[in-house]
Amino acid sequence: MTSLSVVIPTYNEKENIRPLTERLLVVLSKAGIDAELIVVDDNSPDGTAEIAKILSESRPIKVILRKEKHGLGSAILDGINAAQSQIICVMDADLSHPPEAIPEMYKIIINGRAQLVIGSRVVPKGGTSEWIWYRKFIHWVARSLGSFLTPIKDITSGFFMFDKNIIQGVKLEPRSWKIGLEIMVKGKYLQAEEYPIVFLERETGKSKMHMREIFAYLGHLLALSFYKITRR
Repeated sequence: MTSLSVVIPTYNEKENIRPLTERLLVVLSKAGIDAELIVVDDNSPDGTAEIAKILSESRPIKVILRKEKHGLGSAILDGINAAQSQIICVMDADLSHPPEAIPEMYKIIINGRAQLVIGSRVVPKGGTSEWIWYRKFIHWVARSLGSFLTPIKDITSGFFMFDKNIIQGVKLEPRSWKIGLEIMVKGKYLQAEEYPIVFLERETGKSKMHMREIFAYLGHLLALSFYKITRR
């Protein structure tokens, strides 16, 4: 069994998938972490899956091609279900999350300090790069709306790592793209830790954020609020 599974959901990331996987594999190799990369592609019309399949011929990459676009949350769940490792990392494919943070996040779990580690932009030494004010404001509002659900500060982070034991017997429902928040609220962990990262704006490709994702997130918050209330 590999030491770490890295789940990477993709949609139209042909320009990013090669540099991301190469950078990841270099970082993991230097850290001595035996890992598999799981690319879950929602039938990208730009050929992302085809590039990933070519890379998989000579690298520890598993490609899951979904014939229809079912959304980021369900893509991540499919990747988690396919993972061979006990420890799972989830990250975006657009190079906004630093692969260099993974070895330290991995150590936190291996050393027993926490069972869930969040790549956080809102703790000391964390932050965002080149975000204009209204994007920062939108993310501040999104975090504020769900702040009562968990003491974790960066609840909208899409970069996180966890021990698979914390979701055993837990029903995860991908109501929005923030499956990480679902795990933060429902996961059976004793300790969570936020590891500082600097989130970078994507250099190529287009953001997947649209109004429907915003409404899905609001619906997700309502569902998780009901979950918390009914289990008190």
